[in-house]
Order: sequence, then C-alpha cells, then structure tokens
Amino acid sequence: MQSKKEKPAIKKIFISLILFKLGGILLILLTLVFCSSRSVDENTDMSLLTIERIFSSNEFSSERFGPARWLEDESGYTVLEHSGDGAGSPDIVRYDPEKGQHEVLIPSARLTPPDESHPVQITDYKWSPDGKRLLVFTKTRRVFHKTFGDYWILNLNDWKMHKLGGNAKPSTLMLATFSPDGRKIGYVCENNIFVEDLVNHKIVQLTMDGSDTILNGTFDWVRQEESPTRNGFRWSPDSKLIAYWQLDTEKVPTFYMINNTDSLYPRIISYKYPKPGETNAASRIGVVSASGGKTRWFQVPGDPSNNYIQQMDWAGNSNEVVFQHLNRLQNKNEVMLGDARTGQVRTIMTDSDPKWLDLFTGMRWLDNGKNFTWVSERDGWRHVYIVSRSGDEMKLITPGEFDVICIDAFLCIQSIDEKGGWMYYIASPNNPRQRYLYRVPLDGSGKAERITPKGQDGTHSYQISPCSRWAFHTYSTFNTPPVTNLVTLPEHKEVRMLVDNKKLCEKINSLKRSPAEFFRIDIGDGVLLDAWCMKPHDFNPKKKYPVLFFVYGEPMGSTVMDNWGESRYLWHLMLTQHGYIVMSVDNRGTRVPRGRAWRKIIYRQVGILASADQAAATRAIIKRWDYVDPTRIGIWGGSGGGAMTLNAIFRYSDLYRTGMALKAPTNQRFYDTIYQERYMGLPEDNKEGYEKGSPVNFAHQLKGNLLYIHGTGDDNVHYQNAEVLINELIKHNKHFTMMAYPNRSHSLSEGKNTTRHIYELLTRYLKENLPTGPR
Repeated sequence: MQSKKEKPAIKKIFISLILFKLGGILLILLTLVFCSSRSVDENTDMSLLTIERIFSSNEFSSERFGPARWLEDESGYTVLEHSGDGAGSPDIVRYDPEKGQHEVLIPSARLTPPDESHPVQITDYKWSPDGKRLLVFTKTRRVFHKTFGDYWILNLNDWKMHKLGGNAKPSTLMLATFSPDGRKIGYVCENNIFVEDLVNHKIVQLTMDGSDTILNGTFDWVRQEESPTRNGFRWSPDSKLIAYWQLDTEKVPTFYMINNTDSLYPRIISYKYPKPGETNAASRIGVVSASGGKTRWFQVPGDPSNNYIQQMDWAGNSNEVVFQHLNRLQNKNEVMLGDARTGQVRTIMTDSDPKWLDLFTGMRWLDNGKNFTWVSERDGWRHVYIVSRSGDEMKLITPGEFDVICIDAFLCIQSIDEKGGWMYYIASPNNPRQRYLYRVPLDGSGKAERITPKGQDGTHSYQISPCSRWAFHTYSTFNTPPVTNLVTLPEHKEVRMLVDNKKLCEKINSLKRSPAEFFRIDIGDGVLLDAWCMKPHDFNPKKKYPVLFFVYGEPMGSTVMDNWGESRYLWHLMLTQHGYIVMSVDNRGTRVPRGRAWRKIIYRQVGILASADQAAATRAIIKRWDYVDPTRIGIWGGSGGGAMTLNAIFRYSDLYRTGMALKAPTNQRFYDTIYQERYMGLPEDNKEGYEKGSPVNFAHQLKGNLLYIHGTGDDNVHYQNAEVLINELIKHNKHFTMMAYPNRSHSLSEGKNTTRHIYELLTRYLKENLPTGPR
C-alpha cells in the first residue's frame, strides 16, 4: 500500500509523461506546418503577381534619382545621400558633372539646430544665389494644397544655423524665397508677407491685413488647385521691392466637411470653395518696399471677382511688373505691364480663343528685356513665339503642324540658352504617345533639331542645367521601367548612368506577360483614337476574353502614353494573368499633342462627346477582334475617369456590363469655377450642357454592376457627389455597391493599408461581376 507521500510523486511523474507526449505531438505538428509552409513558399510561382506583392511590399519599387539641385555656376549639382548604413539624416553631396567626383558638402551633423541633439529632417532645400547659404524646409504639415513648416538658414562660412520667423508659431511659415542679392529672405506667415535680413535677423512685416479671408502672397483653394502658380510674391531684380497678389475671399461661398475619425466628437472643416456661377475671390496686385511701407496697387480694369490675374513677375527690370489678365470665361488673355512707381497699367498684347485659353508658364525675358517668350495656339497648334516688349512684333519660332508639349500641363519651355541662341522643348510630331527633346534657334532662322537620339521610342524627360550644358535624362516605355543618366547637350552624349533599375527590370522580365500593344481605332467620320491593349501571357486568339477599359477622358490628362505606369501597370498586368484583356482609349478632348481642334472639340459638352467616343471605340473594338467577348465588357477610372465610367455604364448600359468608379464628380455644378467654367462656360449660359454632361442625371438608366468608391474627406471632388448619386440610385431602385473611405482625401491614400484595400476591393468586385478567363 502506497503512502500519502508517494501518491503526489507518482501524480507528478504521470503529469510529466503526459506533457512530454503532448510536447512531442506539438513539435511534430509544428514541424509539419513549417515544412508545409516551406513547401508552399518554394512552390510559389514568382512569375505571377499578387495584390500583396504590388501594394504591400517594395519588391517593384523604382529606384529614383534626386531630387537634384544644379548650382548656378554649373560647377556641379547636389543631392541628398545617406552615408554608411543609410541610417539617420542624409548629407548634402556635391557632384562634379564632368568628372563624376563627389564630396560631402554639408554633413548631416552640420544641420543640427542649437540646443538640439539631432539634425533636422529635410523636406526641401534651396541654395542662395551666391551659394553661401542653405535654406532648409522641415517639420512640414499640409493643409489642402498648402504646406507649412519651419525654415532654417545654414551659413556655410561659419556653420551657424538660424531659424526664420522669430517668435512665429511652429510650422506656420511657407514659400520662403531668397532675394536676388542673397541678403534677405521673404516668406508668408498667417497670410501676411515678411522679410528677414540674413545678417542681423531683423524681421519686417510688409502686410498687416492678412486674415482668414484676406490672403497676401498666397492663394485660395481654387487657385492652388487650378493654377500653376504656388508662390504669391516676387522679388524685384534689385532686391528692393516685392510685388504680390492679394485675394479677398470674404464673398466666396463656404464649403463644409466633417471629420468623424480624429477625435471623440466630430470636427467641422470649412474653407472657401467657389462652384460654377458662384462668386470668386477678388484679386489684385500691389508693390511694396522690402523695407516696409505702403502698398501701391495696380489700377487693373474690370471686376476683380470676375477676372483672373495670372502669371505675374517683374518685366526684366525693377520698374515694371508683367501679368496676364484673364476674363472669367478664360477665352481672352491680356498681357499687361504695370508701372511699379505709379500703379498705371497698359495692355501690350491680347490672346483670344472662341473656346478657351490654356495657361502656360515659362514667360522669359530676352535681349535685356526687349523681348519675351509666349505660348499660343493661335495657328491651330501649340507653339512658342518671341514677342517684342511693345507687343507690336510676334515671331513664330516653332512652326509646323505639331504641338509643343507642356510638362505637368503648364511648363512648355524646357530651357533657353540665350548665349548660344537656342530654345529647348518637348515634342513628338509623329506619335502623340511619345515625348522627345528638340531645340530650335531663338531667332526663328533655322529648322528644329531633335536632340533625343533616334531609336529610343518612348517617353523622355529632362532636368536641364541653367546654361543648357547638362541634363538629367529619364527614359521609359510602357513595358520597361525608367532609367536616368547624365547627358551633355546638345550632343546628348551619356556621361554616366545614374539609375539603371536593373533589379526591377529583371523582376519585371521574370513575370508572365505579353508586351502591351499600341493601336488606333476608327470610330467613323475619319476619327482615329489612340489606344493600348494588354493581353494574357497565354492568349489564345480563337477564344473570347473579358475586356476591362481603363479611362480618364477629361481635358486635363490622357491615359495612352508610352511610359512606365508603375503600380497601376502591375495591377493591370496581374489582371491579364487572371485572364482579362485590359485596354485604354484616349477620346477626343484629352490632353494629347494632336492640335487645338482635337483638344477643344469638347467645349461646352464635357462628359457628352467623350463618353460617346469611348462607346464608339468599344463597339469598333468588338467588331474588329473576335476574341473580345461583347457580354463581358467592364470599365474603371478615378476622378474624371470616375465620371467617365459612370457616364459609360449609365448611358450605354447595353455595352458595359460592369463599372468601377472612384471619387467621381457626379454633377458638374459641384466642381470648382476655374476648371468647370473653362470647359463648359457659365451654368446660366449652358444649362443643357451642365445637365447632359453630369452622370447623376442618367443614373436611372443603370442596368449593369456598379461599384462606387469615395473618400469622405475629399476636399477636391467632395463626398457630396457620392451622396447625391446614392440618393438618385435609391430613388430609381437601382442596386449597386458602395465603399466610403473615412476622412480620405482625393488621393485616397491616407491611412494604413488604404491603397491595398482599394485594389483588393476592385479585384474582388471585378472577378465576381465580370467573369474571368477565355471561353
């Protein structure tokens, strides 16, 4: 018989044996799971894409060069580079463009403010004209289009750092700009303009009336969105005066948004937002001494709320200011000179168009202020002219039936080598899908010369040095990632490769894919539309495939370009791996270099003609290729492309089975004055056009599958557009799928995992509603 002391011991042994066996079983299970997971990983087909690989990893990230800053004397350029293991703040490194030698010009440790232990984080930086001071922008915060932050000045002579703004609140400065002599700096704080002396740090406040409604040296929401100009003040060449815009937004209607996610109670966000036909901000231009004093306002004729003052700058001297005076319909542009001493103005040239005028930057004064450059479509093509100061003489220097192509929609002149007598610009006379560098004599005496070498079909962009001797050249095609090299001009001789993206190219080339194909589709009446097509890697022309169209269609952009599309290209490629054909077509009215008539045919009928072109192209594609399944046609796009998607699936419900629209302007009356009135005129003068161009008015015709996505914090295309559309669909008992992303802006990018979530939603919805694979 066991004693009481022996029983607990036996019990412990028994429990230990059980735990040991359980542990062994658990170890076996874990080993099986591990081996199984290894087997899955080893057998994963890395030639196939997934949403996770595209949007939740850096596997397909392009290596990029820069941003780089050319030094004024062209002795070199500077870039931000991390030393050692790449941790911490970057150094500013200077490179010799010819020899390739480099040196650390400013170690990151030198950018440590007094009484702080770590260097500032550089958001942006600028060199003073003499290269002896560095301006660093840091601790930035973004409010709509405006970026506020702190500015520090580093003196390279004594390595001392000084924070601009004196006792200004943290992260409230913007638009800091060196004076031409490099001795002072101007900036905007709380809608007033200040000048700070860089020697004694004395601060002078130049304007006193800045407020929530009076904006000095900066712009309201709509001008920030639609104008190429960001900085609202200009130093005179002699550094003694500042010319600036002042906007009075008091009478502009206020738009309200609600933020439900950032605090315990919802927060109201309000800002001035003029919609078509509503009151614009009143704008004017004045000149003030950089040492302070009274502003002298230019006596510009007309209602300041019903005209726009654009592209202001000093007119090649410190006595006159030049600016563009544009009427509200944006079809008449008067170039005016204003006397800084008297405020008197005079018109020296007028450009007009029966439809609308695009705004272009790059007005340059030549021959010591005797002439200036101008961009116009007056002969039916976008060309560069040289205009005399009086406006009496205008010389075309880029003749021919082709368009000078504007980069970022506004910048048309790449560089001017006045000493050598050349102007550089981008064009593609024979193929609107591509981009090449050209140059032409400034005196208009010679033939244009293509600088980009032959045999490099695709898209080329350039960052040219001040004297046009060097350029950072970036080149890509639809099927190949970008490469960047340093070249000499005009020889276009490669000095050295800066970014080759070799690893990315190898990754892309290892994927199952077929090269994208470009083609033109005839929609009748002699109209040929440019398009591209991506097919499955195992494409069988004897079978029928579903087709998804990617669309934009609005006059501010295009989708059919021979350049690298990054993550969107990869997502489209993934869809082809799942058995879809993906296509895109540029309808008439898109921003492509096919002449004024092509672009402006959509005047007063945005959304009407474009959707008809898209539908006509789709029908022609179905008729042309038997492998296109007419019962499985889908379309998707964002912003203007979202509106085009809605117009397509509402108006042509017999053609499109599935539509996926993101952040769409569903009612043209809801968008801003400058954009909508430019292309549609005033609502009271084009009531029918506004109604027929707005997809919400055709929601009752929905028959297919619709997914609609919008961010509730969209300050551009307001969430109001979504709610009005939803109400109309409910009213007519139309079933659809809706996804709202809380507090996301128009980019739909804020918040962790947002981009991946959107594309997983799009992919899932597409598979469920547009069955994949050949039949």
